[in-house]
Amino acid sequence: MAGELDFSLPERKKKNNPASWIIVVLLLILTGLSAADFFQKPGGTENTGESAASSFSAERTKQLAGKLSQRNLYTRAAEVWRDYLAVGPLADGERARILFQIGTLLEKAGDYDQAIEYFYRSEIVAKLDELKPQINAHIKDCFEQLGKFSALRYELMDRTSMETAPAAGSKVVAEIGPEKITEADLDAAIENNIENQLQPMAPFMTAEQFNAQKTKMLEQYKNPQARQQYLQAWLAQEVLYRQALQEGLPEKPEAKKLINDLTRGALSQLLMNRELASKINITETDIQTYYTANKDKFIEPATARIGHILVDDEQKAKDLIDRIKGGEDFGELAKQFTQDESTKDSGGKIDADVSKGAYIPGIGTHEELNKKIFAVSPPAVLDEPLKTDKGWEVVKVETIAANRQKSLDEVRQEVMSMLANQKCQDVQRDYLEKMMDEQNVIIHTSALGGTGTETVKTPAGAAK
Repeated sequence: MAGELDFSLPERKKKNNPASWIIVVLLLILTGLSAADFFQKPGGTENTGESAASSFSAERTKQLAGKLSQRNLYTRAAEVWRDYLAVGPLADGERARILFQIGTLLEKAGDYDQAIEYFYRSEIVAKLDELKPQINAHIKDCFEQLGKFSALRYELMDRTSMETAPAAGSKVVAEIGPEKITEADLDAAIENNIENQLQPMAPFMTAEQFNAQKTKMLEQYKNPQARQQYLQAWLAQEVLYRQALQEGLPEKPEAKKLINDLTRGALSQLLMNRELASKINITETDIQTYYTANKDKFIEPATARIGHILVDDEQKAKDLIDRIKGGEDFGELAKQFTQDESTKDSGGKIDADVSKGAYIPGIGTHEELNKKIFAVSPPAVLDEPLKTDKGWEVVKVETIAANRQKSLDEVRQEVMSMLANQKCQDVQRDYLEKMMDEQNVIIHTSALGGTGTETVKTPAGAAK
């Protein structure tokens, strides 16, 4: 066809160019050299056991690890020992000793999680009598530094129990379907909850103060009843959470909004806590000084224990008072005549303290009655019955405990909270002003219904 395009390539003319032959020869030489290098290194790049440290002899590697340790470069020293382990086969005893050495270096570096792992590795490779007491002590210290007290308790139980005994904490305390909740799970949940409670105060506490307060709070859960109550509450929350997931609640718009708001609040608080922690330091001396200067704020009011007989008629109440003053037993009369079924069997005794100036358990709020209770010398029956919402009350005051000064140990967390609030206001205000300036925040006061037209770049008062 006339005018068709020719897509064929023109024949290339052969040229006898000497330069091209030289290039080919050089490429062949380079290829040969690469092949020779490859065969001199079996395994190529797969030989990951060798590093700069392991290219030394074993003795020089040990010297390097020791030198790094002497210069307090504990993490790097541990790395060199790892390289040494990778070089070649070692007897189990020697390997166990080196793993223990790595654990101690990581502990000195503050890497307590990994340190515990290497102490475990050492024990697994070989159980050496010479290392056993040292490993026990180091693991205990690491768990304490991590603040993992429930884990530490079970660790110590395992280490002091017979070899054939089941692992400490493995007792099943509850089940959710096929899932077993062990005693260790429960303790971990309790510990986590306490840490969350202490979190607002954490920025103002040293690690020692934090762990001391945490240990004190854990003491209350040694009571089986307290553990049972916590377990029931935890299970209730867990089953509700799982049901919410099954129903796809996290994908609902209202759930996403709530989660987003909670996340904003939590992140804002964590950021502020970090700033406060960097600017405020509450020492033990601060705590003791504040407590001494404000002892009157930490007084437990007087308390009383009482019994009562509830009747529906004033004259009945007066007659009962006369009979009691005539020598009849208050408890027996209460069992016969009281209309309060909850105290009938106990002879009218109310099993709760009455605090001065406060609500009266079993009776209600009654200012006049409260004053009369603390105006007599127990044991004594009040001379007159008093009218309440429930009827007429005949009251016997069994005991009265005077005001009590709370010790510093009892109110330490409260003192720290007061001190923190006192110290953090200025820091919060300054930090918020700085952040608002940096992010160019402007508040139009007139737009909020104010009478003026002033605009301000920082809030009139910092968040408290």
